[in-house]
Formats: sequence, C-alpha cells, structure tokens
Amino acid sequence: MGDHKERAAAVLRSARAAGRTTLTAPEGRLLADAYGIATPSEGVAGTPDEAVALADRIGGPVALKIVSPDIPHKTDAGGVRVGLSSAAEVRDAFTAIVANARAYAPQARVEGVLVQQMVPPGGLEVLVGTVTDPTFGKVVAFGLGGVLVEVLKDVTFRLAPASAADAESMLDGIRAAEVLRGVRGGPAVDRAALADLIVRASRLAADFPEIAEVDLNPVFAFPDGALAADVRVVLGDGPPPRRRRYTKEEILASMERLMRPRSVVVIGASGEPGKIGHSVLRNLLDGGFEGAVHPVNPKGGVLLGRTAYRSVADVPDGADVAVFAIPARLVPAALEEVGRKGIPNAVLIPSGFAETGEHALQERLVAIAEKYGTRLLGPNIYGYYSLRQGLCATFCTPYDVRGPVALTSQSGGIGMAVLGFARATRTGVSAIVGLGNKADVDEDDLLTYFAQDPHTRSIAMHLEDLKDGRAFVAAARETVREKPVVVLKAGRTGAGARAAGSHTGALAGDDAVYDDILRQAGVIRAPGLDEMLEYARALPVLPTPKGENVLIITGAGGSGVLLSDAAVDHGLHLMDVPDDLDAAFRRFIPPFGASGNPVDITGGEPPATYEATIRLAMEDPRVHALVLGYWHTVITPPMVFAELTARVVAEFRAAGVEKPVVASLAGDTEVAEAGAYLFGRGVVAYPYTTEKPVAVLGAKYRWARAAGRL
Repeated sequence: MGDHKERAAAVLRSARAAGRTTLTAPEGRLLADAYGIATPSEGVAGTPDEAVALADRIGGPVALKIVSPDIPHKTDAGGVRVGLSSAAEVRDAFTAIVANARAYAPQARVEGVLVQQMVPPGGLEVLVGTVTDPTFGKVVAFGLGGVLVEVLKDVTFRLAPASAADAESMLDGIRAAEVLRGVRGGPAVDRAALADLIVRASRLAADFPEIAEVDLNPVFAFPDGALAADVRVVLGDGPPPRRRRYTKEEILASMERLMRPRSVVVIGASGEPGKIGHSVLRNLLDGGFEGAVHPVNPKGGVLLGRTAYRSVADVPDGADVAVFAIPARLVPAALEEVGRKGIPNAVLIPSGFAETGEHALQERLVAIAEKYGTRLLGPNIYGYYSLRQGLCATFCTPYDVRGPVALTSQSGGIGMAVLGFARATRTGVSAIVGLGNKADVDEDDLLTYFAQDPHTRSIAMHLEDLKDGRAFVAAARETVREKPVVVLKAGRTGAGARAAGSHTGALAGDDAVYDDILRQAGVIRAPGLDEMLEYARALPVLPTPKGENVLIITGAGGSGVLLSDAAVDHGLHLMDVPDDLDAAFRRFIPPFGASGNPVDITGGEPPATYEATIRLAMEDPRVHALVLGYWHTVITPPMVFAELTARVVAEFRAAGVEKPVVASLAGDTEVAEAGAYLFGRGVVAYPYTTEKPVAVLGAKYRWARAAGRL
C-alpha cells in the first residue's frame, strides 16, 4: 500500500474504531491531503483564544465551522460563520456556534471549531463527489455546486476510478458546460486542475470500498486552480457480495452450446394441447431445429412422435440444453438430475421464484447450478429463439425470418412485443432471448456471445435492472467496437434519488447514473420500445458514415424545417454547403426553391430533379450522410420516388460510394409501400414522420462515434 493510501487508511481506521460513519471536517481534510486534493488552510481550535491565534496565522477573512461527528449538516445547526476578519469577530463567532450546536443537539460530541481560510472571491462553485451505486459500484459525479446543485441538478456521472479522458468528458457533459469556458467576458476555469481533482477524488473512493460517499461541495474553480472548500466523507458497510463471474472463455463455451445446441431435452413435455410442455415440444419439432429433441415425462411413452423418457437420467448423453416446463416446486430436483447428467444449460420457463417473493427457492437453484457448472437462463421467461439453428425453445409462437438482429428482453410481455414487431416488419433475427429473473445468465453473458457471433450485426436489449453493471459495461465496450448495442432501460421515472447523507448521494438517482454510464459504455439508449426495435433493425441497413456532414434534400419546405430540428435534437451536424456545391444544386431547382441546407427542390418537380440532386449529394465526398424529405405529388408518385432513390443509391454502392441515406415520406397511403420498398433496399425510410428516420441516423452516428469510426 502506497504512503498516501496508508495515511488515508489510518484516518478511516480511527473513525471506525470510534464507531463513526461520518468523518469530521479535519479528518476529511487529511484524506484530501493524502490524495493531493487542494483545500483551504485550516486548523481546529478548542477555545476562543486558540481560534483567534489560528485566524491570525492563516490571515485574511476566515470561516468558523463546528466540528462534531454527530452534526453532519453544520449550517442547519447554526454551526457556521463566515467572513470573519477581526479577533473580536472570531471570538464572538466561536462562542456563538458552540452555543448553537449545544442547543441544536445537546447530546452531540463537540470536538472543537474549525478555523478555515475563506476562499478568494471570483471562483466558480462546482461539485465533485462519489457515491456507491448498487448496480455500478463506485461512481464519480461532477456538476454545478453551491446552492445551484439541488436546484438545477446539472450533474454527470462516470465509473470510478475515472481516467483523465473521463474527467474531461464530464466537464463537457453538463448542460452548463459553457459556463466553465467563461461567459460574458469572464475567465475560463482551469480545466486541467478541475479534471485532476475529479480523478483524485474518484481514486480515493475506488481505493477504499468502505467509503460510501465523498462530497466535495463547493469546489471553487479558478482560472489557475481548483480548491475544495468542504470535504464530507460518509462510510458504509463495504462492497456488496460479488456475484460469481465467469471468464470470457467459459461464457463463450456455455453460450455456444446454448445458442447452437446439438440436442435439447424438454422436461415436462406433454402431448396435451394447451399445456406449456406441449407448446415447447411442438415448437422445437415444427420450427426447423435439426438436432435431437428428447421429451421427458414421468409417464414415458411417445409424445408427438418422439420417445418420452421417464427421467433426465435416461436421456441419451450429449444434450446441450434442458428446457424446463414444470411447476416451480419441482424444478430443484429436476435441476439436480440435469447437473448430474452434465447438461451445461438449463432454460427455466416456470414462474414462481424471486418475482413472487420466493427468493430462497431461486437461490437454491443457483446453488445447485453452481455445484454442477450448469448455466441458468431465467427463471420466469418465455424461452428463447436461435434462428440460425431453427430453434424455437418457447411456448410462444414460432418465428423463422433469419437476419442480423439479436433481441433480448427481461419481460415476457415485452418479449412478445419484440416478436410481434419482428413478424410485422419482417425483421431478420439471429436470436430472441428471454432473461426474466436473471438468476444466472444475463446481458453481459449474451453480449459476450453476440459480439463474436458472425450472424449478429446489431443487438437490442430491454432491461429493468443490471445484476452487475461493471460486467455489463466491460462486455458492452468490447461489443460496441464492432456492433451497435441498443438498450431500453425501464424505470426512468422510478424512485429517483435515494435517501443519502450528502448532496452527491441525493443527486445520484438511479436513472441519472444509468444514463451516463450507459453512454460511457458506448451503448445507444432508446427512449421507448418502438425506438429500440427500429434502431435494432435499421442500424445494420445503414453504412457507417465517414464524416459528420449531413445534408437534407426535401420536396417541401415544412418538412425541411422539421427534419432540421430533428437533426439538431439527435446530435447531427448540418453541413455548411460550400459555394461550388450550392451553385451545382441551384442548376437543378426552380428559382423559388432554396439551396443551402436543407436543399428545397419544391413539390412540383419531376423525378429527374430528385434524381439529379440525390446524385449530386452522393458523388460529393464532402457530404457524408443524406436525409431525404419526400412529398407525395402526381408529378412524382411515391413508388417512382422510391425506385429512383433505391436505384441511385445502389449504383453508388456498387461503385464503392457508401453513405447512410434515410428518408421521410409525407403523403397518402401509397407512401407506406414506398417506404417498405426503400427499407428493403438499404434506404431507411418511414412514412408520416420526420422524426423517426433522423432518430435512426442519429443512433448510427452515436454508435460510429463510440466505436471510433469517426
């Protein structure tokens, strides 16, 4: 342990030995000193005379603050006085705040009065702090500080320990980021000093699991440094018990056998229509799965033309998956049989476990599975689909449209929405997986598999929580390098801020942390179910952009305005059209049209105008992505527009010019058919909306940036 860590550890041991969970201000200062966090000059006085002597040594105006482990909020107790310059003011303030503290909390231990240098004027108040999040562990926070922190709640979060790059991104990650750069002639803050302070605070928290919260508020940011005026540290019980983690090789070995099984056992198989065991067996047999299917039923016999075994022990060796379709109370005994048989994956469809309060029963399953090295999918799920294997291990309807999209959901109802959407849009799917209670297998296991699956090009995940946020982030970062990951996180408006002992803790609402950490992982967060599904099916269709310049070509001025608004909302850069390209566009549009960006060709133009302007945009290397706004007219009917657009885009792609092209189609019912035609030919198009195609393009750009492609 380094010297700085040992000094900090000694302070924490002393506080623990005294039975305290909140450090005093002087103790907080010692931790700050150990980690190189700059604080004002200060000292603790036990008498008015000592306070006067300290104030004289420090020089300049000072502040006095009560030191008591039993009074966490000093201002509420009348335990703070600021701006004291004379000996008389210091003496009177000492007497007053001690008296106030005694009156506020008669039983409180008063260890003295902190005499602290007043921070020089002119600094910008910000907050830096850390909290222990139940999902992600230690996270660091940054935002506006002082009285603004609880009013504006303009705070951003990253995993701790934060890197220098993480800290820099936090400075740009708040809504008021421009304030840090200086406004109305004011100086900019010292960004390097502020970022360094963030890094140091995050290392302090990460080095000591017993630290629950660190609250530096306010931190005064100056043009030539940053000073933490108040240091508050809250201790907790240490980290929660860690879940069992598997190596990447172990995960891939089990997931490969789950998603590409040679044979499947159905426990609780039935020949009686209407029962789950019958539906699962029927789907496996009728869905195109070419491997062996072994029904298990205590009565034996023949089920749907297959020999039924009375016990798992009787099933032929070599099975990769056991699907459970039996009541919850019978699952543990059957899982023991699966473990003894050496089957590596158990798919638990039954409900009646943790979701109904039966936590002990679910924990029993986990213990059995760990004993035998069996991975559990579920319980409380609809099953799963692995389309490349023709595998429909579910009691829901089968699905057979193969393609590059992998979909997962924690909820059965959402899973059925996923299935219905896929069927309605003919979305090609590589897998659909239910996760349910996530007793074992969860999102990071599946991400690890899908990252290397050659048949999967985008992944969409509905989740209500994460069992291990850090494992998810690690898996997502690896996956995002090659494939986009879209997440719909439920519970955006849940419990909000938890009860906490500091400003930082109170601001760390569950969703605020999720939002920033998912962004840090490079994940695309979808605002709703429809967006998650649309992003998932559309992103593989669009080529990766080679630059940030987005150009809009529209046949209607109103659509152009809406498309421009949507582009800004989704973080897209509307290209400043160079003069030569602007002149080229003007040759094809009427005098009452408008060049620039958007390029408004007007609604009365024939197909040739659409084609000429689209060709101009496709052939100019300065244009990196194209948004088309089509307006239904008799002169250029919807399918004429769709066919010419698809033909032009295909010609350029064949010549090696690939750019993402999206289209918004406004018009009568024929535009729906035209949109579907375009979508099937590599142009992401939607009827009756200007928002959706631009949102998809924005998602593609977010992935490209996260993957380092731009």
